[in-house]
Amino acid sequence: MYAIVDIETTGGYASNNDITEVCIVLHDGIRIMDRFETLIKPRVSIPYFIQRLTGITPEMVATAPTFAEVASQIFRMLDGKVFIAHNVNFDYSFIKHHLLQQGFELACRKLCTVRLTKKVFPGLPSYSLGNLCRHFGILVENRHRAGGDTAATVRLFERILENEGQIHIADFLRKGSREQSLPPHLPKEQVHNLPYCPGVYYFHNQQGKIIYVGKAKNLKYRISSHFTHNGAGRQRQEFLRNVYSISYQQCSTELFAFILESIEIKRLWPEYNNSQKRFVATYGLYVYEDSNSYLRMVIDKKKHHLKPLYTFNHLAEGHLLLNRLIKQFNLCPKLCFIQTNDNNCIGIAEQYCHGACEKKEPPHEYNLRLKKAIDYTEKMLPTFAVLDEGKHAAEQSCILIEKGKFYGMGYVPAGLSFTSLDSLKPQITPYPENDYIRGLIYHYAEIRPEKKIEFTN
Repeated sequence: MYAIVDIETTGGYASNNDITEVCIVLHDGIRIMDRFETLIKPRVSIPYFIQRLTGITPEMVATAPTFAEVASQIFRMLDGKVFIAHNVNFDYSFIKHHLLQQGFELACRKLCTVRLTKKVFPGLPSYSLGNLCRHFGILVENRHRAGGDTAATVRLFERILENEGQIHIADFLRKGSREQSLPPHLPKEQVHNLPYCPGVYYFHNQQGKIIYVGKAKNLKYRISSHFTHNGAGRQRQEFLRNVYSISYQQCSTELFAFILESIEIKRLWPEYNNSQKRFVATYGLYVYEDSNSYLRMVIDKKKHHLKPLYTFNHLAEGHLLLNRLIKQFNLCPKLCFIQTNDNNCIGIAEQYCHGACEKKEPPHEYNLRLKKAIDYTEKMLPTFAVLDEGKHAAEQSCILIEKGKFYGMGYVPAGLSFTSLDSLKPQITPYPENDYIRGLIYHYAEIRPEKKIEFTN
């Protein structure tokens, strides 16, 4: 038995909006067996633009039953049926969410008439309900009302059945089929043809613009997992409605995919990526010359217009390095902003500061030691490559860290050994770096030291 459903709502996602009207038609594949339709009094106000679209006003629903009052009847009609709607994940997410709030757990198989008509009638210019009805000459009464749209969907479903649609329906409902969970506009073949390998994938909207970038250890499994649940939140519903196609780049390793994902998010700034958009290095080690001609080191929040010698996620990490340089190169803790009070210099008391803070040591002598500290810091920062498997046997992947910073990555001939940095760099592509990428590479090199090749700075 099929339950053909349409609803009207106060907004586009279930978790923060209510249903204002519902219509359910039970159909056995030959004829209509039962019908239920009612306005519903929402708990939230109906936005004016939705009143204009649907014609449903606060006055019309003032005496209507609440969803709680009709929940048991709706559940009885839907339970055990195949839930059908035009863009089924939208209607199903609302009904399932609001039934769950009343203690009913709905678990129906689903059919989407958008996806079905694309299979049965390929190549049409549009698969919106209004355009399909115009194409097939289906008369729609009360458009954008639950009863009128359900009646139109019933006639569209019957047209599908008349054109050997049962073959596709059986395929859609087959156990393991992804048709009922995929976004309405995403071709199943794009998911079916995905490879089982690491990579970076891109979700595109109707205009072809990339709206989401992700990484995967296994492209087929990861992308499929995006569509295994139908959440009730706004972003989830918008996301599903806007996914029209998928593209991807294969990578040889999961690490390569992680790094490429971060690069692509920063490059493309996709609408539905959030976490790495906010990821920035917090602190940097800077050097500048003060009004008395003394060079000064300082740990400060990262500046967009200044290039740091090094960056840190935590202030304590930066202070640890700076304290070590102060002691090793006899620098002044006051000039390095480690001691910020007006007390006597602790460096003088402990005999490693030569009095630059009191102008007892001339700037050129102090600056000479500070420059040595800078040179030491740059030499101390590691330069190494991570060599790993390639996408095929004739190549290997290579990720390069130069002087502590991510330089770039690419694929180089398999089995080729590199004796110098100069022979390696021309064969890989430079990329922008950030602390997230650098942390990934350092961690991987630490747990897989056999993949690491070090170079002397």
